[in-house]
Amino acid sequence: MARSKDPAVRTLLIERAAQMLRTREPITLRSLVAGTAVSTMAVYTHFGSMDGMWQALRQEGFTRLAARFAAVELSADPVRDLAALMAAYLRNALDHPDLYRVMFDANFELEDLGAADATLEYLVQAADRGRQAGRFDTGVVPLDLAIQTWSIGHGLVSLVAGGPLPRETLDHGAPMLAALYVSLGDDPAACRASIERGWALP
Repeated sequence: MARSKDPAVRTLLIERAAQMLRTREPITLRSLVAGTAVSTMAVYTHFGSMDGMWQALRQEGFTRLAARFAAVELSADPVRDLAALMAAYLRNALDHPDLYRVMFDANFELEDLGAADATLEYLVQAADRGRQAGRFDTGVVPLDLAIQTWSIGHGLVSLVAGGPLPRETLDHGAPMLAALYVSLGDDPAACRASIERGWALP
């Protein structure tokens, strides 16, 4: 007879694992359930194995990022919105630095690749709105621009959240985005003004 899956137990285990990542505790089957009143069997019931647990952690990282993106209030200015989404991306990474690293650990598959891809779609839609509004050249491919935007944010915050550089490094993000968008057709003055409105560093 299959054991029923209690969503609250699954959430508890994911939160426990995320907390252990923050405090740099080794995550093992026994340490994961220690002090939770949950048996080790619950890990197998909800995740199938410890590998499944790591898959769920990766997914949780993208789930939190999607929630952060969804909380960004969009405006009539798509370039401002791209900058605001990147600022939200940085805040999410700095709030959850260890979970952020797990998100990009390709040693474990994602539970729902589509849900992870949906985070990129926020940037794609803003980029497409920018093209339609005439802020970018008509030949700009929204997916390509979204990936370029993400790459700037990801590169910077990876060097800060778990890397060797200070938080002031993130200040380079706004001029880097401006250089990218101007190279793709945006007016320099309008671009800088839009990014300034959207770029609220943590």
